[in-house]
Amino acid sequence: MGAFLIRLLLLVRSRFKSRAGLEAEDILLRQQVIVLSRSSQTRVRLRNIDRLIFVWLYRLFPSVLEAIVILKPATVIRWQRRGFQAYWRWKSRWRGGRPKINREIRSLIRQMSRENPLWGAPRIHGELLMLGVDVAQSTVAKYMDRAGRPTSQGWKAFLCNHAAGIASIDLFVVRTISFKLLYGLVILHHGRRRLATVNVTSHPTAEWIAGQVTEAFPWNEAPGHLIRDRDGTFGPAYVRRVRAMGIRDRPTAPRSPWQNGHAERLIGSIRRECLDHLIVFGEAHLHRVLNAYASYYNQVRTHLSLDKDAPEFRRVQRVGNVAALPVLGGLHHHYVRV
Repeated sequence: MGAFLIRLLLLVRSRFKSRAGLEAEDILLRQQVIVLSRSSQTRVRLRNIDRLIFVWLYRLFPSVLEAIVILKPATVIRWQRRGFQAYWRWKSRWRGGRPKINREIRSLIRQMSRENPLWGAPRIHGELLMLGVDVAQSTVAKYMDRAGRPTSQGWKAFLCNHAAGIASIDLFVVRTISFKLLYGLVILHHGRRRLATVNVTSHPTAEWIAGQVTEAFPWNEAPGHLIRDRDGTFGPAYVRRVRAMGIRDRPTAPRSPWQNGHAERLIGSIRRECLDHLIVFGEAHLHRVLNAYASYYNQVRTHLSLDKDAPEFRRVQRVGNVAALPVLGGLHHHYVRV
């Protein structure tokens, strides 16, 4: 009896509703059936299109809330409010202001600020203007990398600043085909990793080494410091000569070859790239081989520490056909364009 009365009341109320309202309730009921048909028995699964239909039907006909069965009316109202907030957030978005700076310029500003810790925004802004990048100084200050900026230069910058005034000298032993011992001498200028001189002798003395230092560095090119090991060959005659040239003698600590690492690395390169691949017949032969390698080392061979350049600034060639010039009998090659 109660169910019959409820149906009767719904029928009477439907007589007073508009046709559009009835159609909205019909659409709502159909959508609920669709949702239930694809949902599991334990949970109702709604999609965004379902939420959009429910919200828009509620927006047009608020009375359809009474026909919702699968969810609470408060849920639909909450969706409608969130959609309204998202709509006005999108409509009120900021469209004015300065144009955005692209990623490459932002990365360049951060790179300059990291590599030059003593530079401020005006200096970086000036460098950007010289590169054709037109941005405001306030923009540069905004994108500078301030986190972890050192208060002073790093060790790499410190050593590079003093490399031009430092040189190193060292002796190495070479065995000939007759097992005779020859002594090679290398003097390396740290500024451009330039091999200043290389020579050979069978009886190294302090006087001979002093003469090699004099030939390697003219008076206007003498370094401020000359690093050497504690070999007894570097006697008083050598010390007096370098002091007379205004060079400070810098012997390494005992049993510390790493303190003269540049010269040790050069000797290792001479052995790996040259002497380990041939047999030395005598002093004159070794002298020719080392001179040829020194020319190759200074003029052709690229160095990682010089950004893949040679110590004597190898010129980049872009026009012509590539030709290979053999060095040391084909052990190495010099590639040029002709």
